[in-house]
Amino acid sequence: MTDSPPIDDVPIGGDGIRLGQFVKYAGLLDSGGDVKEAIIDGYVTVNGEVDRRRGRQLQIDDVVGFGERRVRVRP
Repeated sequence: MTDSPPIDDVPIGGDGIRLGQFVKYAGLLDSGGDVKEAIIDGYVTVNGEVDRRRGRQLQIDDVVGFGERRVRVRP
């Protein structure tokens, strides 16, 4: 049995943020172009499911994944 990677909390200082913004803000990817491609290509998950909408509005406690990293939206 393998352990799941830890989920890091990333405070956003508000109630919500868009997926594309959060991926970059959380440091999962460095450039906006890379973020756009990763989301469109289906490499980014929200709460365990692929979401190809960069403009998706995330809510507090949503978990975004890319590769082995998982980050949780926190207020």
